[in-house]
Amino acid sequence: MTRALDSLRGHFYKARPLWAAVAVLWVTAAGAETVSGAQLPDGAQKVGENRYRAPRDFEETLKYYRTVYPVQAYPRKSIVNQPGVKAVHITNPSGKNFEGLNIYEANDEVRIYVVPVPAPAKPVRKAPEPKSGKKTR
Repeated sequence: MTRALDSLRGHFYKARPLWAAVAVLWVTAAGAETVSGAQLPDGAQKVGENRYRAPRDFEETLKYYRTVYPVQAYPRKSIVNQPGVKAVHITNPSGKNFEGLNIYEANDEVRIYVVPVPAPAKPVRKAPEPKSGKKTR
């Protein structure tokens, strides 16, 4: 009696195609709009400066952002959790292009606010002191 491991026929391992994994990631990010480097879900509508209305409910929007911005790399912080209002802040650790995202639900609408990077403060320069006509030694 011969077992499969003892047979002389070679059964080679066939890896799953790499394109399948790439296709899943591509479908997730395909057609997604970016604002200041932050990715928005498909169908998001602009309602103000850096403010967008999400096409799905709060939980679906958070689920989308878990795939786009993993929790291990992009920390989350609950802002508000009151009856009728939920809000979560997703921090951008690199700080490039945008500081973070605020996702909140109020009045049965889900909104996304892209928190912009604050403009660098200009250093205050002192006016040069006026020169007096006296010479000092």
